[in-house]
Amino acid sequence: MSIALATAPAATGGPVKPKRERTFTHTDGRPDYIKIGLWASLMITGLLWAVPFYIMFVTSLKSQADIANTLAWELPTQWMWSNYAEAIDTGNLLTTGSNSLIVSLIKVPLGLLLAAAAAFAIARIKFRGSRIALAVIAVGSMVPIQIGLGPLFTTMLSLDLLDSRWGLLLPYLAFGIPYQVFVLYGFMRAIPDEIEESARVDGASTLRIFFRLILPLAKPALAALFILDFVATWNEYAIATTLLQSQSNWTVPLAVQSFSTQFATDYGPLNAFVFMSAVPVLIVYLLFQRYFVSGALAGAVKG
Repeated sequence: MSIALATAPAATGGPVKPKRERTFTHTDGRPDYIKIGLWASLMITGLLWAVPFYIMFVTSLKSQADIANTLAWELPTQWMWSNYAEAIDTGNLLTTGSNSLIVSLIKVPLGLLLAAAAAFAIARIKFRGSRIALAVIAVGSMVPIQIGLGPLFTTMLSLDLLDSRWGLLLPYLAFGIPYQVFVLYGFMRAIPDEIEESARVDGASTLRIFFRLILPLAKPALAALFILDFVATWNEYAIATTLLQSQSNWTVPLAVQSFSTQFATDYGPLNAFVFMSAVPVLIVYLLFQRYFVSGALAGAVKG
């Protein structure tokens, strides 16, 4: 028995709606000031994001003389691509980037799977105390990381997991899963009961329903959470600086902090180092961005 999600075929023979053209006027020719304002806000927001990113990239390719004698947004007179090689070598970016990538690629999918399973149990399986479990998880998502750093250090030391890449996984999962459960709970509650009931009538088990029915339906929410969790894990600093001591185990944020401390006046390689550290996050966003908007609003409207 297989469970498949089918979409209704497009109606044929009916009237075809004309495509709406993107205009800034009403049907009677009057200017649509609301739409104009929204697009102007979008352009301003895009510039606020793009300009610092552009300046960082241009600065990463300048020599010290160009940085001193040109404006921040001006192109360099001599393109110093060697700044990137120097940044990789000096900041040990290959090692720290590998550490961050390993931790992120293990923690993020594993955390989402555990969070989805927990949200499915609370939202779709009736058991006594489900509301209490959800309340405890909601409270857990509000606990600041900073207040747990002291006990966390002692606990990881007693478990002999201090100064280890793998020792980051447990606290990362513990602090990340509650928020994900809270978001996925709302999405899974919005799935119509009839879909699950029809699958059970066909003989599907709870485990099969979860993997073959619920997870595919939750793909937009999972993709949005994947982006947010990957960015948070890649940029996490407080737990990493508490648990990691050896430079060989550092993640990217610790390497950026060390690089900026030791080479604060060497702006070309410093900007190159920061720019390269942001590339993986940008790649992940571009891969999943089509799901981001729909997933971010998951659970807001019950179907």
